[in-house]
Amino acid sequence: MVWDVFPSHRRLGGAPYNYAFHCGQLSASAAIASCIGTDELGREIKAAATAAGMDTSCLQESRVFPTGTVEVTLDSGKPSYEIRKDSAWDHLAFTPQLSRLAATTDAVCFGTLGQRNESSRQTIQSFVRTCPSAALKIFDINLRQDFYSKVLIQSSLELASILKVSDEELPVLADLFSLSGSVESQLLQMIRHFELRLIAYTRGAEGSLLLSRDEVSDHGGLDGEVVDTVGAGDSFTASLCMGLLRGWPLDRINESANRIATFVCSQKGATPALPEEIINGAIYA
Repeated sequence: MVWDVFPSHRRLGGAPYNYAFHCGQLSASAAIASCIGTDELGREIKAAATAAGMDTSCLQESRVFPTGTVEVTLDSGKPSYEIRKDSAWDHLAFTPQLSRLAATTDAVCFGTLGQRNESSRQTIQSFVRTCPSAALKIFDINLRQDFYSKVLIQSSLELASILKVSDEELPVLADLFSLSGSVESQLLQMIRHFELRLIAYTRGAEGSLLLSRDEVSDHGGLDGEVVDTVGAGDSFTASLCMGLLRGWPLDRINESANRIATFVCSQKGATPALPEEIINGAIYA
């Protein structure tokens, strides 16, 4: 969990928080596993997460390392990030409390950035291993700056059952894992090699492709105003997760995820309150 610091203001963020926040809006019982500092920024994070109805019992506090911050700049609504190194979230410990949470988890989402430090990497991977075998293990790859490697990506994929990857990130995977052919062919190669249940391939305004071994859903995207795209991918992942947990067909999941991500792009910030019609459509449509 971090503060996204914009030129004129700051907002609570970080992919895990954004994802858990939107899962909560879609009726999940959402918990956040991270580490904050015992500083003012950390106290504000804990208060905000609690106010959002999130389970903060596994939100650890460090007296040594500061609460994480990310400098965000926007170019035509598209964000770029400068991520503070050696922050509290780099030092997440695998506690008995985290182990108990993992054992009762229906779905977990993790990425590469949270694993840039050895301590947090071991914790995150231990958590995923402890989850029930039937749990959704969503690897939202989220490549940021140079905080990833082939070894890290491969070990994460070997733990995952679902991969979410963008059109900007797939070429990195193609280079690392010698993927060839069309986009769909490359995704199928990843599914077969890592025995994945599903890959979600996002293309920004051009929609998304959901692909399993025997089903394909191609969504062309929705028209909408773009204010900023921060957190849109995380809201997509949350909707994807909830649709999979409910056993929906891929086309229905794809429509719901695109609708929610399009709305988030039309708002300032990564965690706007979703309108009732979108929430109800995502749950009951």
